[in-house]
Amino acid sequence: MVLSIIIPSYNTKKLTLACINSIYENKPRFSYEIIIVDNASTDGSSEEILRLNKKEILVIANSENLGFSKAVNQGIIASKGKYKLLLNSDTLVTEGALDEMVEFAQKEKDAGVVGARLLNADGSIQPSCYNFPTVWRSIQQYWLGKKGVMDKFYPQGDSPTEVEAVVGAAFLISPLAINKVGLMDEKYFMFYEDLDYCRKVWQNGLKVYYLPSARIVHFHGQSGKMKVDPPNQWRRLIPSSKKYHGLLRHSIITFVIWSSQKLKS
Repeated sequence: MVLSIIIPSYNTKKLTLACINSIYENKPRFSYEIIIVDNASTDGSSEEILRLNKKEILVIANSENLGFSKAVNQGIIASKGKYKLLLNSDTLVTEGALDEMVEFAQKEKDAGVVGARLLNADGSIQPSCYNFPTVWRSIQQYWLGKKGVMDKFYPQGDSPTEVEAVVGAAFLISPLAINKVGLMDEKYFMFYEDLDYCRKVWQNGLKVYYLPSARIVHFHGQSGKMKVDPPNQWRRLIPSSKKYHGLLRHSIITFVIWSSQKLKS
């Protein structure tokens, strides 16, 4: 098995079914499987996907919402593919995207993670790359006026580009990264798990690449909408930031951003 496509799902039945359909319409030239990890959806997602009765699909139905990282790890552990593609349920695969990602990772021996070019519904390019957030970079942007240091961006041009981090919406993990970095850190329920994984990829001597030729449509934010819990995503964002940065650095960065906003008001 060459590729395992792991799709965490939480109350996104229509989106998940559309994502699966896009994979079948634009399936890769090599062997693959689709693993849906459903985090206790109440919209009948698991049942509807099982009714598809497709031999390539495995459904893991959790009895509670375990969060993104744990769901992804369940999929990785159950997977048989050499390469692991983490794919949000609110995405649509376009023609050739899966082939492009795997073939690039096969060619670039130092590739740990490969991120696709994400597109908005209107076809415009969606920023999906990060510089690692640091105290100094927060000072540069919010106090010294250096624009874009802490913002998501996308590299110009159509060539593959080394970047510090890519978002987890279409996130290919190579066998080397699985061997050296392992699974996602389960202390993150949601948010920062992709940054954390990319940081560990670089720390282990591998690289993160942005691949413009692999295009995936991303209905940004739809897979993370809270349909049972209140849609106050900051309640998950802040704890994840503290875990990623540590309490001191999180507090300093928060102060820098807060003080900059106060000075502008």
